[in-house]
Amino acid sequence: MWEGRRVVTIFGSSRPSRGDPAYVRAERLGLAIAERGWVVCNGGYGGTMAASAQGARQGGGATIGVTCALYGAPPNPFITHHEEAVDLFARLGRLLELGDAYVILPGGSGTLLELALVLEYMHKRLMPPKPVLLMARQWRPVVATAQRETGSHTASLQEVRTPEAAIRALIGTWGGE
Repeated sequence: MWEGRRVVTIFGSSRPSRGDPAYVRAERLGLAIAERGWVVCNGGYGGTMAASAQGARQGGGATIGVTCALYGAPPNPFITHHEEAVDLFARLGRLLELGDAYVILPGGSGTLLELALVLEYMHKRLMPPKPVLLMARQWRPVVATAQRETGSHTASLQEVRTPEAAIRALIGTWGGE
């Protein structure tokens, strides 16, 4: 836990901009997380990363952004705690380490990599079981393939459709914290 609070790491696309449905949804997710007193963690850049951090800030919450020194880009303005990893692998490792739960939004190859890493770490028991919430149907075939190939069925993996459903799922796992 970060400063005694649960941390929800959010993975998603860097492409959406303000007003896009994906941006609005990520913003609502960040707000809902902050309203529970939890911390939003993400990759610290634009798109759904900025949106979820913006929502968390609107709710008075803290945000952690883990950026990559190789990219040379500053974090979005909604990040309250910035960490800069030396490379992509260190960044991914830190995002996993910080998270008490993971929410996977729609995204591209970067989000695919993040989801695959979470699944692999859980399958190999390199981290304790943690809630993994899929907020995009596009990940169904990825998860099905991983489960079929590994024979592993992750009990902590759930598909949710809305930010509110994500919060309910986390409360169901963590209790009323």
